[in-house]
Amino acid sequence: MVYDLLVVGAGPYGLSIASHAAAAGLNLRVFGRPMASWRDNMPGGMFLKSEPWASNLSDPDGRWSLDVYCAEHGLTARHAKPIPVEAFAQYGLWFARNAVPEVDERTVARVAAGPGVFTAVTEDGEEVHARTVALAVGVMPFVEVPQTLRGLHPALVTHSSHHSDLSRFRDKDVTVIGGGQAALETAALLAEQGTRVRVLARADRLVWNDVPPPWERPWWQSVRSPHSGLGPGWKNWFYSERPDLFRRLPEPTRARIATTALGPAGAWWVRDRVEGVVELLPGHEVTAASAVPGGVRLDTVSRAGALRSLETEHVIAATGFRARCDRLGLLSPELRGALAALPDGSPAVGRSFESSHPGLFLAGLLTASGFGPAMRFVQGASFTASTLVRGVRRRLGAMPASGTVPAPVKGSRSESPSPVRP
Repeated sequence: MVYDLLVVGAGPYGLSIASHAAAAGLNLRVFGRPMASWRDNMPGGMFLKSEPWASNLSDPDGRWSLDVYCAEHGLTARHAKPIPVEAFAQYGLWFARNAVPEVDERTVARVAAGPGVFTAVTEDGEEVHARTVALAVGVMPFVEVPQTLRGLHPALVTHSSHHSDLSRFRDKDVTVIGGGQAALETAALLAEQGTRVRVLARADRLVWNDVPPPWERPWWQSVRSPHSGLGPGWKNWFYSERPDLFRRLPEPTRARIATTALGPAGAWWVRDRVEGVVELLPGHEVTAASAVPGGVRLDTVSRAGALRSLETEHVIAATGFRARCDRLGLLSPELRGALAALPDGSPAVGRSFESSHPGLFLAGLLTASGFGPAMRFVQGASFTASTLVRGVRRRLGAMPASGTVPAPVKGSRSESPSPVRP
């Protein structure tokens, strides 16, 4: 059987795409463990930085929103009141049960392209064939660790996304690298459990987001600084509400905005948990790191050129993610190598999120350089899902109908009883 669409990934973007595709009558399969990174890669006690009203997964009729979930489960979804990450993950599971066809929780290990059809191989070796594919793989394939920390053993250096439980660091000494929300909230949680923790950041000073303005306010204040899913202000409104127009900006402008807009900053509600509690070392960059008895030695340089060394038992790099074509390891080498890339290494996408390979559509962080900062947040899922599914339908309409299943991928279950492993 050849499906119309294969959705790879079951986070906010994958589930939203699947909901829109099912409503459009497409014959689809969805693979992935729903909300996996939200369930497995964020410590308990974290909160969603985005406003609740900007954190909805998308279904065409808007029936399965976060506020509906909260009302049904006795929770509060209110402006300027952060939602616990655990509650958001449960909301995603609820959305999957109600708005999406059955999700196959197996991992897709490989996607390859053939004439008019894609072949996906699951972790246990089954082949699935589809005329189009939507990759919504989230952020985990794109973990970014500074070069100076690479090569050290995971017992000494980890990424902030590698932790669902920070209790292993209780009563230890930990250094967090980074100045964004992940770094600052991780540091707060560590300090609150008794860890000796410091934050080391390259920026001269830490940036904190302001408390958002009231939802109801005089009209002239709304005109001056409108609310948006990415924060108040006209620039944020543009990024949030008009990704279609963002894509029309010159490529150098898009690249600059994608790099600098909504840079590292801590949420207003975590500030008091960090300042005066956690040792803060802004304006410092790690120049070298080495294993020493009991932990890691970090050599740093300040903006003024002052050298300093410190020793710590563990380093957590809260240094974000970098979406690059060469990190799409689930694509076959031939398919991955055929993708056109932007100067930052991310894949180029067309107006309906289609990559340079016909029929292969991309979603989420992978598309931030094309469609703007909203694609780094749940806020971007609605525009992506509706636009991408329209693009899939156009692509299917331009393709000859195919009921032919291609020859088996070498090493797949269809060819051999030996399963392919990821």
